[in-house]
Amino acid sequence: MQAARAPATAAGAVDAASAGEWAAALIQSRCTVLPKRLAAPGPDRAQLAAILGAAAAAPDHGELLPWRFVLVPERARPALADVFEQSLLERDPAASPAQCAQAREKAFRAPVLLLAIAALGGAPEIPAAERLVSAGCALQNMLLMATALGFGSALTSGKALQSDGLRRLFALRRDEQALCFLSLGTVASSRPRRARPGMEQYVSELEVPS
Repeated sequence: MQAARAPATAAGAVDAASAGEWAAALIQSRCTVLPKRLAAPGPDRAQLAAILGAAAAAPDHGELLPWRFVLVPERARPALADVFEQSLLERDPAASPAQCAQAREKAFRAPVLLLAIAALGGAPEIPAAERLVSAGCALQNMLLMATALGFGSALTSGKALQSDGLRRLFALRRDEQALCFLSLGTVASSRPRRARPGMEQYVSELEVPS
Protein backbone atom coordinates (compact mmCIF):
# COMPACT_ATOMS: atom_id res chain seq x y z
CA MET A 1 0.00 0.00 0.00
CA GLN A 2 1.42 3.37 -0.98
CA ALA A 3 1.49 6.13 1.59
CA ALA A 4 -0.86 8.99 0.74
CA ARG A 5 0.83 12.31 0.07
CA ALA A 6 -0.89 15.61 0.78
CA PRO A 7 -0.97 17.89 -2.27
CA ALA A 8 0.93 21.16 -2.03
CA THR A 9 1.20 24.29 -4.10
CA ALA A 10 4.51 25.60 -5.41
CA ALA A 11 4.78 27.69 -2.28
CA GLY A 12 4.38 24.60 -0.15
CA ALA A 13 0.91 25.38 1.18
CA VAL A 14 -2.06 23.08 0.67
CA ASP A 15 -4.87 24.78 -1.27
CA ALA A 16 -8.47 24.00 -0.41
CA ALA A 17 -9.39 22.26 -3.67
CA SER A 18 -6.34 19.99 -3.66
CA ALA A 19 -6.76 19.27 0.03
CA GLY A 20 -10.38 18.27 -0.54
CA GLU A 21 -9.42 15.92 -3.38
CA TRP A 22 -6.65 14.39 -1.28
CA ALA A 23 -8.95 13.93 1.72
CA ALA A 24 -11.60 12.27 -0.44
CA ALA A 25 -9.01 9.92 -1.94
CA LEU A 26 -7.68 9.05 1.51
CA ILE A 27 -11.13 8.35 2.93
CA GLN A 28 -12.14 6.19 -0.02
CA SER A 29 -8.86 4.27 0.06
CA ARG A 30 -9.29 3.22 3.69
CA CYS A 31 -10.42 -0.37 4.00
CA THR A 32 -10.28 -3.10 6.60
CA VAL A 33 -7.33 -5.48 6.37
CA LEU A 34 -7.84 -8.32 8.84
CA PRO A 35 -5.03 -8.95 11.36
CA LYS A 36 -4.13 -12.28 9.74
CA ARG A 37 -3.29 -10.32 6.58
CA LEU A 38 -1.02 -7.84 8.38
CA ALA A 39 2.73 -8.40 8.68
CA ALA A 40 5.81 -6.65 9.97
CA PRO A 41 6.97 -4.00 9.90
CA GLY A 42 4.32 -2.09 11.76
CA PRO A 43 4.45 1.64 12.42
CA ASP A 44 7.67 2.80 14.07
CA ARG A 45 7.67 5.00 17.16
CA ALA A 46 7.22 8.26 15.25
CA GLN A 47 4.54 6.84 12.96
CA LEU A 48 2.64 5.35 15.89
CA ALA A 49 2.80 8.72 17.65
CA ALA A 50 1.27 10.35 14.56
CA ILE A 51 -1.50 7.74 14.47
CA LEU A 52 -2.28 8.11 18.17
CA GLY A 53 -2.03 11.89 17.94
CA ALA A 54 -4.74 11.91 15.28
CA ALA A 55 -7.21 10.65 17.89
CA ALA A 56 -6.93 13.94 19.78
CA ALA A 57 -8.75 15.77 16.96
CA ALA A 58 -11.98 13.82 17.60
CA PRO A 59 -15.06 15.77 18.73
CA ASP A 60 -15.33 15.66 22.51
CA HIS A 61 -18.41 17.29 24.05
CA GLY A 62 -17.47 18.64 27.46
CA GLU A 63 -13.81 17.83 26.92
CA LEU A 64 -14.25 14.65 28.92
CA LEU A 65 -11.71 12.62 26.94
CA PRO A 66 -14.09 9.65 27.28
CA TRP A 67 -11.74 7.14 25.66
CA ARG A 68 -8.23 5.80 25.93
CA PHE A 69 -6.00 3.30 24.14
CA VAL A 70 -3.74 0.62 25.60
CA LEU A 71 -0.83 -0.65 23.52
CA VAL A 72 -0.22 -4.40 23.80
CA PRO A 73 3.55 -4.94 23.35
CA GLU A 74 5.08 -8.27 22.38
CA ARG A 75 5.94 -9.12 25.97
CA ALA A 76 2.25 -8.82 26.96
CA ARG A 77 0.85 -10.90 24.10
CA PRO A 78 1.06 -14.25 26.01
CA ALA A 79 -1.05 -12.77 28.82
CA LEU A 80 -3.64 -11.63 26.29
CA ALA A 81 -3.54 -15.08 24.68
CA ASP A 82 -4.30 -16.58 28.09
CA VAL A 83 -7.35 -14.31 28.37
CA PHE A 84 -8.59 -15.32 24.92
CA GLU A 85 -8.21 -19.02 25.73
CA GLN A 86 -9.83 -18.73 29.15
CA SER A 87 -12.74 -16.76 27.71
CA LEU A 88 -13.30 -19.49 25.14
CA LEU A 89 -13.23 -22.22 27.80
CA GLU A 90 -15.70 -20.29 29.94
CA ARG A 91 -18.11 -20.17 27.01
CA ASP A 92 -17.36 -23.71 25.83
CA PRO A 93 -15.69 -26.00 28.39
CA ALA A 94 -15.51 -28.70 25.71
CA ALA A 95 -13.41 -26.58 23.34
CA SER A 96 -10.74 -28.68 21.65
CA PRO A 97 -6.99 -28.02 21.93
CA ALA A 98 -7.08 -26.82 18.31
CA GLN A 99 -9.81 -24.32 19.12
CA CYS A 100 -7.87 -23.10 22.14
CA ALA A 101 -4.75 -22.70 20.03
CA GLN A 102 -6.72 -20.71 17.47
CA ALA A 103 -8.08 -18.44 20.21
CA ARG A 104 -4.56 -17.85 21.57
CA GLU A 105 -3.11 -17.18 18.12
CA LYS A 106 -5.32 -14.10 17.72
CA ALA A 107 -3.18 -12.29 20.30
CA PHE A 108 -0.06 -12.55 18.13
CA ARG A 109 -1.25 -11.61 14.65
CA ALA A 110 -0.78 -7.88 14.14
CA PRO A 111 2.61 -6.17 14.55
CA VAL A 112 0.91 -3.37 16.51
CA LEU A 113 -2.14 -4.03 18.65
CA LEU A 114 -4.13 -1.61 20.79
CA LEU A 115 -7.30 -1.91 22.85
CA ALA A 116 -9.81 0.95 22.59
CA ILE A 117 -11.62 1.71 25.83
CA ALA A 118 -14.55 4.09 26.43
CA ALA A 119 -15.48 5.71 29.75
CA LEU A 120 -19.26 5.88 30.00
CA GLY A 121 -19.81 7.07 33.57
CA GLY A 122 -19.80 10.46 35.26
CA ALA A 123 -21.01 13.78 33.79
CA PRO A 124 -24.60 12.53 33.32
CA GLU A 125 -25.42 15.61 31.24
CA ILE A 126 -23.32 14.09 28.43
CA PRO A 127 -24.95 10.80 27.37
CA ALA A 128 -23.00 7.60 26.88
CA ALA A 129 -23.99 7.66 23.21
CA GLU A 130 -22.06 10.90 22.71
CA ARG A 131 -18.99 9.40 24.35
CA LEU A 132 -19.17 6.39 22.06
CA VAL A 133 -19.47 8.68 19.04
CA SER A 134 -16.36 10.52 20.23
CA ALA A 135 -14.49 7.22 20.60
CA GLY A 136 -15.59 6.19 17.12
CA CYS A 137 -14.32 9.46 15.67
CA ALA A 138 -10.99 8.98 17.44
CA LEU A 139 -10.70 5.49 15.96
CA GLN A 140 -11.58 6.69 12.46
CA ASN A 141 -8.95 9.43 12.70
CA MET A 142 -6.39 6.78 13.62
CA LEU A 143 -7.46 4.49 10.78
CA LEU A 144 -7.17 7.33 8.28
CA MET A 145 -3.74 8.35 9.56
CA ALA A 146 -2.56 4.75 9.34
CA THR A 147 -3.82 4.61 5.76
CA ALA A 148 -2.08 7.90 4.93
CA LEU A 149 1.19 6.43 6.25
CA GLY A 150 0.81 3.34 4.08
CA PHE A 151 -0.30 0.81 6.71
CA GLY A 152 -3.21 -1.60 6.79
CA SER A 153 -5.56 -1.57 9.76
CA ALA A 154 -8.59 -3.28 11.24
CA LEU A 155 -11.02 -3.00 14.11
CA THR A 156 -11.90 -6.36 15.65
CA SER A 157 -14.13 -7.38 18.54
CA GLY A 158 -15.23 -10.70 20.01
CA LYS A 159 -16.85 -12.15 23.10
CA ALA A 160 -13.58 -12.01 25.04
CA LEU A 161 -13.94 -8.22 25.20
CA GLN A 162 -16.69 -8.69 27.77
CA SER A 163 -14.81 -11.22 29.89
CA ASP A 164 -13.73 -10.61 33.48
CA GLY A 165 -10.23 -11.76 32.56
CA LEU A 166 -9.83 -9.03 29.97
CA ARG A 167 -11.18 -6.41 32.37
CA ARG A 168 -8.61 -7.48 34.96
CA LEU A 169 -5.73 -7.61 32.49
CA PHE A 170 -6.38 -4.08 31.24
CA ALA A 171 -7.38 -2.76 34.68
CA LEU A 172 -10.70 -1.40 33.41
CA ARG A 173 -12.59 0.82 35.80
CA ARG A 174 -16.21 0.05 36.62
CA ASP A 175 -17.44 2.78 34.24
CA GLU A 176 -15.18 1.67 31.35
CA GLN A 177 -16.04 -0.57 28.43
CA ALA A 178 -13.65 -2.34 26.07
CA LEU A 179 -14.79 -1.38 22.57
CA CYS A 180 -12.50 -3.16 20.12
CA PHE A 181 -8.94 -3.96 19.21
CA LEU A 182 -7.11 -1.85 16.65
CA SER A 183 -4.54 -3.77 14.59
CA LEU A 184 -1.87 -2.08 12.47
CA GLY A 185 0.77 -3.43 10.11
CA THR A 186 2.03 -3.82 6.59
CA VAL A 187 -0.48 -5.35 4.18
CA ALA A 188 0.77 -8.85 3.34
CA SER A 189 -2.29 -9.83 1.34
CA SER A 190 -5.66 -8.27 0.67
CA ARG A 191 -9.12 -9.22 -0.50
CA PRO A 192 -11.24 -7.35 -3.05
CA ARG A 193 -12.80 -4.31 -1.46
CA ARG A 194 -16.48 -4.39 -0.79
CA ALA A 195 -18.60 -1.98 -2.77
CA ARG A 196 -19.30 1.26 -0.93
CA PRO A 197 -23.00 1.89 -0.29
CA GLY A 198 -24.55 4.65 -2.35
CA MET A 199 -25.70 7.78 -0.57
CA GLU A 200 -29.31 6.97 -1.43
CA GLN A 201 -29.02 4.00 0.91
CA TYR A 202 -28.27 6.08 3.99
CA VAL A 203 -29.38 9.66 3.28
CA SER A 204 -32.95 10.95 3.30
CA GLU A 205 -34.62 14.33 3.60
CA LEU A 206 -36.88 15.28 6.46
CA GLU A 207 -40.50 15.51 5.33
CA VAL A 208 -42.58 17.90 7.42
CA PRO A 209 -46.32 17.17 7.41
CA SER A 210 -48.30 20.01 5.83
